[in-house]
Amino acid sequence: MAFLQTILAFVVALGSLVIIHELGHYWVARLCGVKVLRFSVGMGKIVWSRRFGPDQTEWAISILPLGGYVKMLDAREQDISGISAQDMKREFTSQSVWRRIAIVAAGPLANFILAILLFAGLYSYGEMEPTPRVRAVPENSAAYQAGLRADDLITGVNGEAVQTWNELRWKVMQAVVDKAPVRLDVRHANPAAAGGALLATVNLSTGGVSTKDLEGDYLGKLGIKLALGKAILGKVQPDGPAMKAGLQDGDLITAINGETIADSAAFIAKVSASPGKPLTLTGLRSGNSFTLNVTPEAQQSKDGTIGRIKVELLSTMPEMVLSSSPPLQALAKGAKRTWDSSVLTLKMLGKMIVGEVSWKNITGPITIADYAGQTARIGAFSYLSFIAFISISLGVMNLLPIPVLDGGLLLYYSLEVLTGRPIPERVGAIAQRAGIGILMTLMMVAMFNDIVRLLF
Repeated sequence: MAFLQTILAFVVALGSLVIIHELGHYWVARLCGVKVLRFSVGMGKIVWSRRFGPDQTEWAISILPLGGYVKMLDAREQDISGISAQDMKREFTSQSVWRRIAIVAAGPLANFILAILLFAGLYSYGEMEPTPRVRAVPENSAAYQAGLRADDLITGVNGEAVQTWNELRWKVMQAVVDKAPVRLDVRHANPAAAGGALLATVNLSTGGVSTKDLEGDYLGKLGIKLALGKAILGKVQPDGPAMKAGLQDGDLITAINGETIADSAAFIAKVSASPGKPLTLTGLRSGNSFTLNVTPEAQQSKDGTIGRIKVELLSTMPEMVLSSSPPLQALAKGAKRTWDSSVLTLKMLGKMIVGEVSWKNITGPITIADYAGQTARIGAFSYLSFIAFISISLGVMNLLPIPVLDGGLLLYYSLEVLTGRPIPERVGAIAQRAGIGILMTLMMVAMFNDIVRLLF
């Protein structure tokens, strides 16, 4: 069932993006008066087709599901000796260079517009997401040196407000790629431990993290971990160490042996690491502080001997917030996210070329299908976000100045604008063969990376 869901999620995602991309070419071609002969989803042999519209354009599905194309009336590809004078005016190469630029650029532009609209819809609808509240900060970490402490809430990055943990991750990722420090606006949970200020701005060095770490927990490497739910006892089990010590349902544990307990994960870790060792628990009960001593009993687990006091925690979930924006603000945020993602993609490609980022980051259809399935199982919000990011990647990749891609054609037409004449056919043919070679190389690298991920 999961496999079928993955395949379906992949087909829907890739199919919709290809259709949007090619519709961009199609709509602008029609707007410019160019005759469209065929609109194909997929490449290679046609397996289904129908003709519609005044031009009897052939709408087709082809056998290879990757990609698609719009075939226009083009003197370079068809015999036009029998074409009427009226149709010759609608031939592609006879159009002005600016119209040809518009038609070619429309495909990637459609992908960017789709991403903006998807992000805008998601930002407007909103979703419950974890707040950027920090767990206990290791003393040898960059975050601790910057001044972050347990239970601090990060409210801004480089002057821009952040509401959620994902927004924090995104902003820090951009800084890591740029090798730049990060300025964090922080609301300290314990001003006394943070130098006395409730609100502060701290400078976080990202020097300890490289772009090669971005696939992993780069925030954790800086010392920033997501705070989970408070250590509030939900149910104290009968005849356990906790009940014998006097703990009750609803108690909030704030410290163990004088060490602050920021969340439920810290509480579990401390108790588990102390089998048979007396612990002094400090907490709050109905607003009043208390101190109790409890000794966790030893219990065997697959990880060895652990301590347990036989209590259930009320919640191990992090603090959540509904992240949503008014429609116009959501649209602006969607446009900015699309721009930032496009710039980040180009920067990562540049770092691959100079060797700062591994070529293992190039992914093919297998990995994309896997991510499509994973995000679809998480929910519609994650799946639509995935489609938006893939749409951006598709738009950026098509704008690369590689012959046979839209970006290569735009390069030709830009040279034509500058020189006043089209590039020679012989040069175009050589460049096209080179472009095909580059694309085939990239495809082989992507497939190799997919197979390695699948097997290992």
